[in-house]
Amino acid sequence: MKEDLEPLVKRAQAGDRAALNELVRLLSDDVYRLALRMTANRADAEDAAQEVMIKAVTHLGSFRGESSVRTWVYRIAVRHLLDRPKSRVETFGLDFERFAADLLDGLEPGALDEDPAAAEEVKLGCTLAMLTCLDREHRVAYILGEVFDVPAAAAADIAGISAPAYRQRLSRARRQLEAFTKAYCGVVHSDAPCRCDRRVKRAAQLGRIDRARLELVHHPSASVLPHVREMEALHATAALFRAHPAYAAPERLKELIAAGSLRILES
Repeated sequence: MKEDLEPLVKRAQAGDRAALNELVRLLSDDVYRLALRMTANRADAEDAAQEVMIKAVTHLGSFRGESSVRTWVYRIAVRHLLDRPKSRVETFGLDFERFAADLLDGLEPGALDEDPAAAEEVKLGCTLAMLTCLDREHRVAYILGEVFDVPAAAAADIAGISAPAYRQRLSRARRQLEAFTKAYCGVVHSDAPCRCDRRVKRAAQLGRIDRARLELVHHPSASVLPHVREMEALHATAALFRAHPAYAAPERLKELIAAGSLRILES
């Protein structure tokens, strides 16, 4: 259960530096996880999360408590991520047709006994990139509803649209991703052609993974969702996208945000 942050908010609004730093620490992970799934690139996610958190801190005095502070920060994050220039992965202009062709290119014949960590890196990177086949509005809806399991009314509020519009976006995004993963992804459907261990060699050749530096597998995380593996066994498409560690925002990012926060308090 999420902790009650309102006492911290009030103390931070009153100028308490320690409270502000703690608030930043507790909210940065949420923002970073959203940014990583929206940008599909770690460096772009760090930049976006820093930009969002500085915006949130700058406008903290205007927070009036009509919603939880987490919901309020998510609203800021969604607006920022929808308007932000394209990430490095988004510049590829992927759609489901192009992504399917890419998955099938260079598949090794038969399952390989590859390093399981490298295969996991392929899976994590693939699912992040797959999300960019959705336009940003549908991506937001899917991430909030299927990955973060935000209730529909709250997700619509965060996205800044009506509940019926949100449900339509979520339904369209869900149908597209379910159809694609069932047709191509061996994690979701046993008859699908692509397997993560068959993609390792090609991904390394293209520079998409570095066997000596597996960024996503070894990414700092708060925890791993305990039910993910059970859901994967049921071939649930949503589980494929939930099967990421609960990424923690890098410490250097939190330090940068905290330093900027202190300057704001002192101005």
